[in-house]
Amino acid sequence: MTDSPHDTARTIVLEEVPDYYMELSEYLEVLSNSQRLKILKLLEKKPRDVRTIASEINTSYENTKKHLDKLISTGLIKKEVGLGQQTSKGVHPVWKYSLVPGAMEALIRNLGIFSNIKLHLADGELKKRLDEVREAVEDEITGDTPMAILLGGPEDGKVFLLQKPEVRVGRVDPGNEDRYDPQNDILFSADYTSVTRVTKPHGMISRQGTKWFIEDRGSKGGSFLNSTPLIARKPEQLHDGDLVELAKGAAGARILIIIPNDTP
Repeated sequence: MTDSPHDTARTIVLEEVPDYYMELSEYLEVLSNSQRLKILKLLEKKPRDVRTIASEINTSYENTKKHLDKLISTGLIKKEVGLGQQTSKGVHPVWKYSLVPGAMEALIRNLGIFSNIKLHLADGELKKRLDEVREAVEDEITGDTPMAILLGGPEDGKVFLLQKPEVRVGRVDPGNEDRYDPQNDILFSADYTSVTRVTKPHGMISRQGTKWFIEDRGSKGGSFLNSTPLIARKPEQLHDGDLVELAKGAAGARILIIIPNDTP
C-alpha cells in the first residue's frame, strides 16, 4: 500500500538513532500513567505540596512522590520551598510543586510533533505507545479541541486552540485590537515580519461541519500547505498533522495542525 500525495508531503523520515528513541521511550513511559496526567492538570491551577496532591488523586504519599520525581525528570514540573498549612505547632516549610512555565504547551507540542511524523521503527511498539499517550493526554488535559502549534521563531511551541468557527491568522496589529479577537485568533508577535497583519488577515482557518479548512487571503508572502502553495481565497481542507507555512524564511511562521479524531 503506497502513501497518498497528502501523506507523502508531510512525511519526515528519521534515521535510526538509538539514543533518540531511548529518550523518547522514557518520555512516553513517564506520561503513560494516568495519575501523572492528573497531577499535571492539578498543578496547572496552582502549586501544591505532596500530601495535598496525594489526597486529591487518592493515592499514597509514597506513590505521589514517585510520580512527582518522574515528572521532574521530564522538565515539566519543578519544586520550591513553600509554607505548609497552619498547625498547633506553627507553620513548617514544605516542598511545593508547580508547572515549569510553558510546560503544558511544550507537552502538547512534543506529542503533536511525535504523533504526526512517520517514525520508521524496527519495533512498532513505540509508535503504538505514542498514540496511546497522546490519546490519554487529550482525555485528561486538552480534550478534543483542535489546535495549532507554532514551530520556530521566538514564540516556538505556542499553542492556539481552535474554538471558533472562524479564526483569523496573522501578525499582531497594535492599536487595532478592536478589529480582531485577541483571545481566539491566531496571533504572531511582531518578530514574524513576513506574516501579514491579522487585520488583513494573512489567512483564515474555518470550520464547516466537522471539517476544518485553511485559506490564504491574498497575503504578500503567500501560504503553503505541506509545502504546496495555496491559491489565494481558495479554501483547502486541513487534516491532523498538516504543516501550514505563512510566508517563507526566518520571518515567516509555521504551524502544526492537530485535529483529534480526524478521519481521512
